[in-house]
Amino acid sequence: MLFNSFEFALLVIASLAVYYLPIARKIQVHLLIIASLVFYGYSNPKLLALFLSSVVINVTTSYLVVYARADRQKLYAIIGVVVNLLILIFFKYGSLVGGLLFDVNHGAGAFLANIPLPIGISFFTFEGISLVVDAYKGRDIPQYRSLVARSITKHALNTTFFVAFFPHLIAGPILKAHDFIPQISEKLLSRIDWEYCYRKLVTGYFLKMVIADQISQHTFWIRYPFFEAHSSLVLITLLFGFSMQIFADFAGYSLIAQGIAGLFGYKLMENFNFPYISTSFSEFWRRWHISLSSFLKEYLYIPLGGNRKGEFRTYFNLFITMVLGGLWHGAAWSYAVWGTFHGLALVAERLFIQATFKDRKAGIVRKLIGGCIVFLLVTLAWLLFKLTDIQHVYKYLVAIVNNQSKDTSFKIIVYILIYSIPVVVYHGIYLIKSHYSKAHRFSWAEPLALAIMLFMIVTNTGIGGDFIYFQF
Repeated sequence: MLFNSFEFALLVIASLAVYYLPIARKIQVHLLIIASLVFYGYSNPKLLALFLSSVVINVTTSYLVVYARADRQKLYAIIGVVVNLLILIFFKYGSLVGGLLFDVNHGAGAFLANIPLPIGISFFTFEGISLVVDAYKGRDIPQYRSLVARSITKHALNTTFFVAFFPHLIAGPILKAHDFIPQISEKLLSRIDWEYCYRKLVTGYFLKMVIADQISQHTFWIRYPFFEAHSSLVLITLLFGFSMQIFADFAGYSLIAQGIAGLFGYKLMENFNFPYISTSFSEFWRRWHISLSSFLKEYLYIPLGGNRKGEFRTYFNLFITMVLGGLWHGAAWSYAVWGTFHGLALVAERLFIQATFKDRKAGIVRKLIGGCIVFLLVTLAWLLFKLTDIQHVYKYLVAIVNNQSKDTSFKIIVYILIYSIPVVVYHGIYLIKSHYSKAHRFSWAEPLALAIMLFMIVTNTGIGGDFIYFQF
């Protein structure tokens, strides 16, 4: 069920109509669980079987981690994490493993190649891991001890709601149990931050429906063999356009999720913080897909040893975390290469150039050069998201070099540049507000900008399509 569909609007309106009624206050969580299951199973009810099985596994293991005998708690935590990973590996990477080990046309290879990919599995399995690990930590960290209620019924209800809450279910932000479960309580209509919800929803729908969906009508030319017909200038512009598109698409989803959650009284973490102003790769990963990068840091990088076990281990942990983060996106070698690229970039930056761009005394020109380099390399790496066949990526790069003499379609270039302007302005305004002490004088501009975005949503949306991160 797409966020920009009539069915979704009906689901939200119907849920809100009942949710804040006085007689429904004691069953608000129950109502949202039902709405979330309708949302998830709308197109394919069979998916609910796997989803609910995952929930049962996480309810059981997290409960045992806290209330079983002390000498068995670690074992149950390991079981919970391993089972979540096995579910993810089987359904998401079965085809990749099958292609490596077997003939994909026969027997086990054919079976693995045809395993369906349940939508949102990368997100709800990570959240299950978060619950199990946080429950295990809760034995020693006071703030985590309330995550697993003594009543198994209440714990099952809280866990189901935590994982299933429909605004974040399909594409995040990835929630951590210790951030979300303490929010579960009775909500009142009078406490809704309407301004917050309005800003998030209008900006999110504008980025998705006006920017991402419009640009996507041209970035399909990046697909093989279509790109071979275009000039080098068009191919470069298409890459720039896809960089704008993937930001607008995923940041748009995250903002909509935050706005919808806010209507029901819940706060989801910020997932994007103007990533294209980054002057280093480490800064980029503090601004891009923050819920994933913080999850990988907290549940993978730090448990591997982080930066506490010497210089070599620090670089290795950083590198392997990014490679696995790349593979998290999909069962294709292009994602592993993408993760490897970012891992190498972070390691190289830490080794050689991070201090240069981190130094506050570094000149504005040096920072500007660093920002341009990061943006260009990040944009180039997005090609691995659009073309999951490595050979096609290579051919695209060759075409950029060789197609200089082909006719240039300036219509495509102008179209992409026009719809990229709002993303550039969006980042520019943030920079101005961050560095200009008198930026508050232009406070009148935000309501005007929101009004313009709302008008554009009504009058100038592109052809609707799935969010890019649905495939992950």
